[in-house]
Amino acid sequence: MTSSETIDSLQADLLTRIAEAGSPDAIEAVRVAAMGKSGTVTALLKTLGQMSPEERQTQGPILNGLREAVTAALSARKTALEAAALDARLAAERQDMTLPVAATPVGSIHPVSQVMDELAEIFADLGFAVATGPEIEDDWHNFSALNIPESHPARAMHDTFYIAQPPETAGKLVLRTHTSPVQIRTMMSQKPPIRIIAPGRVYRSDSDATHTPMFHQVEGLVIDRGTTLAQLRWTLETFIKAFFEVDDVTLRFRPSYFPFTEPGVEVDVGYSSKTGKPAAGADADKWLEVLGSGMVHPRVIAACGLDPEEYQGFAFGVGIDRLAMLKYGMTDLRAFFDADLRWLKHHGFSAFDVPTLSAGVSS
Repeated sequence: MTSSETIDSLQADLLTRIAEAGSPDAIEAVRVAAMGKSGTVTALLKTLGQMSPEERQTQGPILNGLREAVTAALSARKTALEAAALDARLAAERQDMTLPVAATPVGSIHPVSQVMDELAEIFADLGFAVATGPEIEDDWHNFSALNIPESHPARAMHDTFYIAQPPETAGKLVLRTHTSPVQIRTMMSQKPPIRIIAPGRVYRSDSDATHTPMFHQVEGLVIDRGTTLAQLRWTLETFIKAFFEVDDVTLRFRPSYFPFTEPGVEVDVGYSSKTGKPAAGADADKWLEVLGSGMVHPRVIAACGLDPEEYQGFAFGVGIDRLAMLKYGMTDLRAFFDADLRWLKHHGFSAFDVPTLSAGVSS
């Protein structure tokens, strides 16, 4: 059994050596000598197993106190040395702020950001406001309020990312699969008439040349008295002509199923294989599917606290990344998120290319 005087002397010696250590290597050497496998403090702690219960009761607190004191001193000294080294390095480093800046900006606007600005400009001219909402949504706003109840087969149409939650937490949280929850939140917080677009990120578990787990979508919503499918057609036709900067287009509405619309329609645009742009009449020699749309289902209107007998509406949704690919000739959606500077330099836009309807949205 080691006497308390010997332990006090050892502790004082180790604390002195720690205080005098002038570098990280020196403090590590003291740590190994004291707390390593063959260190002095480690050796003393190992003797506890050979003591009687009465001796351990006396020696245990003393040896543990030694270990804690040495450990705390090592940690404090190491922190102080690291802070001193950082201060010395910062004091030695200098940045010459008088160096000339680059002659011209070297950054660029990502095509997705550019298309978002183009959409906002076009729909602002049509009287639409921009609405936003959370990207982490609850199950009710993302599905149930949109006429997609728990057992509805339409949920299989969305490869959903569910967020793990504690068992006691009520309600499921998901990464939103569309920006339609923004429409729900808007209808619940505002009185008609409502005219909004909801651009933003959405998430689905899918990945290939034309699908990514995260992509961008814009949805439009109009809620008012006497809203008709003809108004939807005019809105989409005006939007497509302005976005693709053409004088005329031919649209084709095909019946389709969406749980939140009745009726629901897929919209195809007449497309010219010669010019690579939307066209009308004889110039449109093929069809290109662009977006989904329809009249808002009465159940969705009622779920938001509005009277479907009084208010009707239409909605539409389109992928922003897909619009960028169609307009600017990009073939692989994955390149949008690779952060390849060569791709960004080729497809990016100048910060001065602000979309305006008067000068052309992509000028």
